[in-house]
Amino acid sequence: MRGGQEDGMAAVLAAVLAAVLTVCGAQCPTPADLKPANGTRLCAQLYTEDSVYYERCCAGSSLAVPPGADVPYMPTGWAGEVSSLVVGTRCELTVWSRAGKEGNKKSFSAGAFPRLQEVRRGLFRDWNDAIRSYYCKCN
Repeated sequence: MRGGQEDGMAAVLAAVLAAVLTVCGAQCPTPADLKPANGTRLCAQLYTEDSVYYERCCAGSSLAVPPGADVPYMPTGWAGEVSSLVVGTRCELTVWSRAGKEGNKKSFSAGAFPRLQEVRRGLFRDWNDAIRSYYCKCN
């Protein structure tokens, strides 16, 4: 009887975990979805807002990053404002913590990164609101 209860509890926990994982990142597009209305490909999409609730991440203003974008100085209003990002399929986004491609450097491969607070930048820092320059390439 005890084993049956444990199996039942494990099944319930697995179902709850699956539901949570389904909701996590629900707001963020998938890497394959990074295509503007005209059908061209995007290398990445940057967002100004994240949340402790994953379904509210990848929100706020967004900045479309085309393949081959080499931006040593962020556009007006974007320096130090990126909190979520999605990198397209077969693409890589390299970011720096200082303008002019200086400071800490991090490369993001294809995928959704809904909370840059969870991406470490050294021992005590993270990448939330830290991106000040970037380069994006696709294969």
